[in-house]
Amino acid sequence: MEAGYCNRKKTDGICEGVCDSELGSQSVLSMSRLKCALRGFDLRVLLILLIGVPILIFAIYVHGQKVTYFLRPIWEKPPKPFIIRPHYYHENVSMDNLCKLHGWKVRETPRRVFDAVLFSNELDILDIRWHELSPYVSEFVLLESNSTFTGIKKDLHFKENRQRFDFAESRLTYGMIGGRFVKGENPFVEESYQRVALDQLIKIAGITDDDLLIMSDVDEIPSGHTINLLRWCDDIPEILHLQLRNYLYSFQFLLDDKSWRASVHRYRAGKTRYAHFRQTDELLADSGWHCSFCFRYINDFIFKMKAYSHVDRIRFKYFLNPKRIQHVICEGADLFDMLPEEYTFQEIIAKLGPIPSTFSAVHLPAYLLEQNDRYRYLLPGNCVRESG
Repeated sequence: MEAGYCNRKKTDGICEGVCDSELGSQSVLSMSRLKCALRGFDLRVLLILLIGVPILIFAIYVHGQKVTYFLRPIWEKPPKPFIIRPHYYHENVSMDNLCKLHGWKVRETPRRVFDAVLFSNELDILDIRWHELSPYVSEFVLLESNSTFTGIKKDLHFKENRQRFDFAESRLTYGMIGGRFVKGENPFVEESYQRVALDQLIKIAGITDDDLLIMSDVDEIPSGHTINLLRWCDDIPEILHLQLRNYLYSFQFLLDDKSWRASVHRYRAGKTRYAHFRQTDELLADSGWHCSFCFRYINDFIFKMKAYSHVDRIRFKYFLNPKRIQHVICEGADLFDMLPEEYTFQEIIAKLGPIPSTFSAVHLPAYLLEQNDRYRYLLPGNCVRESG
């Protein structure tokens, strides 16, 4: 054969066809050799590998966190259940009867109450909180820093707006702590540093043994009647967590009733430490409201997303796009595009998708409803935020 050499002992059909062709050429022969080399491969499998693998890698990059959260029930056991104490209240029931309903005795005089918070920039929520608690609190304690937990420099928002809270001035112990601005440090280290400083400020405020100390973030608001109950009743637990209704963005999106980090302590010198983690198994049912990311301005949403301890949840820059944030708020979706943080597949699946709207504004903080013109953005049916 002049066009090229082919081994006649081959009888697989590919080489044989080329060798038998009188019009065979070197190029055709080369192609036949390539086909022979690839004849053991399934081209469909090869295409799947070439196209599918890059797509899989991209999907893991974009949705890997979702996969991790969805599989959480496999790799993490749920915490020990709380012992939930029934909570009884009606405005027409005497304090003596309310204490008896809870298994306690009424006191001759109420305990003093100290409300202590770390403050960032939640001016409206602080205003609602302090008006809700004002009739029952002996001393408000507030600490703010010029640094976020993530080491970002920030203004002293409370100090700059202190005149807005004149109604609490006579009962206010205010403190400011300078940030350490340590680059690359775990945000929870700075948070712990500030909570230790708050411990000292509480002592400066004059707290004594058996006074009540409320430990909660600004947006975790105990109801006034809950605090009034605890200050008037004897034999209450040394530490009691408060079950709060969990809202997101406003009081339109009721997520669940699983907020529990807020707590009330009967203060003990040398023993009580300000903390924001689980400190007892006892939980008092339906004791207030937790309104997370409840801001008037889009810029405040962006600030908190970058400032709080879970800053690692900002996986993509477009998460901070103002138009996207506004859309997410009105949809009741998740700012960080995350799956629900639950411990069973049933609970995760039940909470998939946006939070359903509620149009009930019953049993909300009284001052919120009294000042409805000022705080209308927090009420059901008002999801649009200001851009400033």
